[in-house]
Amino acid sequence: MKIGIAGGIGSGKSYVCQRIRQQGYEVYDCDRAAKRLIRTSLEIRKQLIELIGPEACIEIDGKPELNKAVVAEYLLESERNTKAINRIVHPYVFKDFEESGLQWMESAIMFESGIYKLVDKVVAIIAPKELRIQRVMQRDNISREQVLEWMGRQMDQKELIQKADYVVINDGETDIDKQLNKIIRQCNK
Repeated sequence: MKIGIAGGIGSGKSYVCQRIRQQGYEVYDCDRAAKRLIRTSLEIRKQLIELIGPEACIEIDGKPELNKAVVAEYLLESERNTKAINRIVHPYVFKDFEESGLQWMESAIMFESGIYKLVDKVVAIIAPKELRIQRVMQRDNISREQVLEWMGRQMDQKELIQKADYVVINDGETDIDKQLNKIIRQCNK
């Protein structure tokens, strides 16, 4: 059974995935995979440069890297820009996940990207809005307004909960492992 981990920015998906890994499961990280594929795929970089311009990719220590600041700025300019980038990168990530043979997969945009179609069950990671905002402000050293703008471009938690098969509350108080163990038992039946 393939299981997807979804949640908005600041919900704590990375922490929950760390807990899953500690239980012996590998978790496919769509963001990390996208960065790796951008770094290793000449075709992806070529398409991003055609879309955004040569500043979309930079070289660091002789290796091509995604210029996060330029791409983030481009993404936030419009929904159309976001969709254009996603049309380039997502098919490569989807294929890479399918070829990985892994059971667990994490994606911030599980439903928006369509990658949920590759899993049997989806676990939504949720947290109170103010906690999410504080986490992201601290982690990324950005303003509250920037966090809210980013959150506004993602699926609302209420909608995510409705679409998911399971929900994990990551509010800093609720026992994550207890919630995960219940899901793992149900998925391994």
